[in-house]
Amino acid sequence: MEKVRDLVREGKRVAKEDPRRVVHSFKVGLVLSLVSSFYYYQPLYDSFGVNAMWAVMTVVVVFEFSVGATLGKGLNRVAATLFAGALGIGAHHLASLSGSTGEPILLAIFVFIQAALSTFVRFFPRVKARYDYSLLIFILTFALISVSGFREEQVLVLTHKRISTVIIGGLSCVLISIFVCPVWAGQDLHSLLASNVEKLSFFLLEFGDKYCETVKDGDTKEVDKRKNDFDNYKSVLNSKSNEESLANFAKWEPGHGQFRFRHPWKQYLIIGGLIRQCAYRIDALNSYLNADIQVSIDIRKKLEEPLRRMSLESGKAMKEMSVSLTKMIKPSSSDLHVRNAQSACKSLTSLLHSGILKEVESQELISLLTAISLLIDIINLTENILESLHELASAARFKDKIESPIFAEKPNSKSIVCGWATKGQDDHVVTIVNDDCCNGNTSEKGNRSNKVLIHEKHEDCVHEKHEDDDAHVHSSCDSCGHTSLRVIVECR
Repeated sequence: MEKVRDLVREGKRVAKEDPRRVVHSFKVGLVLSLVSSFYYYQPLYDSFGVNAMWAVMTVVVVFEFSVGATLGKGLNRVAATLFAGALGIGAHHLASLSGSTGEPILLAIFVFIQAALSTFVRFFPRVKARYDYSLLIFILTFALISVSGFREEQVLVLTHKRISTVIIGGLSCVLISIFVCPVWAGQDLHSLLASNVEKLSFFLLEFGDKYCETVKDGDTKEVDKRKNDFDNYKSVLNSKSNEESLANFAKWEPGHGQFRFRHPWKQYLIIGGLIRQCAYRIDALNSYLNADIQVSIDIRKKLEEPLRRMSLESGKAMKEMSVSLTKMIKPSSSDLHVRNAQSACKSLTSLLHSGILKEVESQELISLLTAISLLIDIINLTENILESLHELASAARFKDKIESPIFAEKPNSKSIVCGWATKGQDDHVVTIVNDDCCNGNTSEKGNRSNKVLIHEKHEDCVHEKHEDDDAHVHSSCDSCGHTSLRVIVECR
């Protein structure tokens, strides 16, 4: 009874982990029920006979979780069956010309040659990646048709029935897979990369505080959640095989949604490789948090500001890239965060050259410099990931990020200002495009366009006020993400 309860709990866990698994199970049952009618329905059985079981076998073998995997297997099986069937008929015809004595000998030679050659070709890396299953079916089908044809007089009828049932079974799988709650391998790969980048961002956003010991204990649940997010990067270390299989399946899929035909799936593998390299550095960097040899708190305090900025800015860049991938928009502020991280890196280098570490013991010095070196590598890899993401955004035609208009209330007039925030090289400009309180006297004021310049300095914003004869415009920045601005306009 205990084992039954364990199985039920495990079933609930698997279903909750990915509800699409439950849907896929029903889809497989539906297709099997449909193709089984070839065996149950007498007119269909009269047409195909025992060969109707090939349709059932095809469904069991071909139907995979994603559309790409199903389509790839289905096309491979159908193509291999057609090709092997044609060669099998040809081999049977040639062998029959040698008479009853030489026929079995020639058939055995043909089977040996094709099996040996096909098996050797399966070792080719590119062939094994995409066509391994088709070669396996080719060997099986050729052997069955050529061998069974020796005892079967109507070899053409036998081949026709087997090929027909295989095509019917494969086509049923593909149609159900595409049109009934489809699971796209390309979408899964896209989401996997976005999730992996986000996991790295969690670590980098928290690392500066943890290394400098500035994290304060709070609610137990919140602390546990932050610890889980902090350690989530470890799942990225072993994601290579999953990414490669998803990319392989995605190449078989037709265009769908924002994933057009000939989508640049290879670029996803390049980005995934860079993300894993970054995760390896992060894993090594994480070991210095609990190392036996720790740098004194005084030294950490002296280096705290640039270290925290390096980690925080690279984490923000990763977070922005994750959002960009998720929404399929071009990354906007990630370049700025990477530059800020590199600027902090230069500040840290200058601080180290100032002789601040003269009194540090050699073992502590090695530990500190290794951690700093790893963090610098992570910043460089963050820049490489961003460059690859820009290439992907260009090749996949990601949308440009459209800034939403800013609405602000005008005191003393109960009216609204509508503006757009745009980013320049070194500042952010809020352009007021509609001023309701000035609409009442257009002859005096005309169509005005006020601009507010907001200059950045690290994480804070220094504001510059522009003033004319009619209105005073004040601005403030709530965040460095430049997504939240308040514009207050006073009209006289």
